Amino acid sequence: MGKDKLRRFELMKDFANVFQPTISEPFPLKGKWRQEYFKNDNPIILELGCGKGEYSVGLANHFPNKNFIGVDIKGARMFIGAKEALANKMDNVAFIRSKIDFICDYFDNNEVDEIWLTFSDPQPKKPRKRLSSPIFIERYRAILKREGIIHMKTDSDILFEYTEEQIHEQNYTCLELTWDLYGSLPETIDPQTREIFHIKTHYEKLFTAKGSVIKYCKFKLN
Repeated sequence: MGKDKLRRFELMKDFANVFQPTISEPFPLKGKWRQEYFKNDNPIILELGCGKGEYSVGLANHFPNKNFIGVDIKGARMFIGAKEALANKMDNVAFIRSKIDFICDYFDNNEVDEIWLTFSDPQPKKPRKRLSSPIFIERYRAILKREGIIHMKTDSDILFEYTEEQIHEQNYTCLELTWDLYGSLPETIDPQTREIFHIKTHYEKLFTAKGSVIKYCKFKLN
């Protein structure tokens, strides 16, 4: 492991907005995020596979009356977003360093309002590991509110086609779906969601610069 990664891991231990749970111990904020961390009753939105945390920080900056939590196992990347949030004294954004497999350990039933899947690993040979696969969707179902929403942005045809198939096969309620987000942004997209698309992650900028087409969908579980 590089010296810079080790330095970041060491610094993050003192970041008040970063949590690095131990799997063998109960997570103290489960079911208590609003009252004990955010200290408000605002909606909670997760970004799963948050990478450098640009989307979590961008959303939190854009929507001060909502709470955002980025989740990723790559702590050295997360350090960037967490440090920016601390520097700007943003009290509506936090981060969890963990595999998404354990998401139900950190949130209680009906505690989460929305989930963002931003440029997730398409897992070409392991569909069960895709973040829109049934095994992950059931985890989201356990923590999402009844009318909770899942968003996906991706450059991957494989992942997006798979997700579209899951929406139809599992009878999820599709609210928005486009194979070319910036080339044919649907008029039906609500103004708040449209504003969100101005936020672009480091990887999204790289992908679009290379000519990749960004896909987007928004759906609810039944």
